[in-house]
Amino acid sequence: MVDEGWGRRVVDFSTLSEPSACREYVAVHQRLEIAEGDRVLDVACGSGLAMELATVRGAVCAGIDASPRLVAVARDRNPAGDVQVGDMERLPWADESFDVVTSFRGIWGTTPGAIDEARRVLVPGGRVAITVWGDVSKSPGAWMLAPFLWATADKVQHQADMVALGRPGIGDRVAGDRQVLGRVPLAVDDVDPEVFSYWYRSSHSSDRAAPGR
Repeated sequence: MVDEGWGRRVVDFSTLSEPSACREYVAVHQRLEIAEGDRVLDVACGSGLAMELATVRGAVCAGIDASPRLVAVARDRNPAGDVQVGDMERLPWADESFDVVTSFRGIWGTTPGAIDEARRVLVPGGRVAITVWGDVSKSPGAWMLAPFLWATADKVQHQADMVALGRPGIGDRVAGDRQVLGRVPLAVDDVDPEVFSYWYRSSHSSDRAAPGR
């Protein structure tokens, strides 16, 4: 499903969708104080831009994604990185392998095992950062969700379960008694609805019905 939804138009995704999140990646890396020699794992790494930016800071990076096509781009961007195709709920690395684990809108409320795995591969005192969608209904861009009104009830519920980590208090409960470094609120920016539509279709399998595509 991941390879079909996000990987099928991998060139569009890696050139349109992922760079739009560049500010998010940089802000989180700064908050985590990623530095020379840090071993960093990016979970659901997509086409590897976050890994590339962490490498610029001197990190030694690894990544995992379920889409072989996205991983191919990530490996091209990160030739020295350990980038693997796999399941984020069954990470192929040993306990305490990383100083930092990140996941940019890749771990969902429907994938609790991925959080457990992120903790497992962290060294004691390691840092983890997970970004999630917030309450999009309060955003000026909420119009983009209008097509979900046509979806079946079970599909709508699944989407709600996925983004549950962005609801008030949920992230705090997931963190438990671990130190929370803070929150970095960011908005998704796009030039206009036409560009946004093209960007959105590049990361969702719904684009199969797009005219001329």
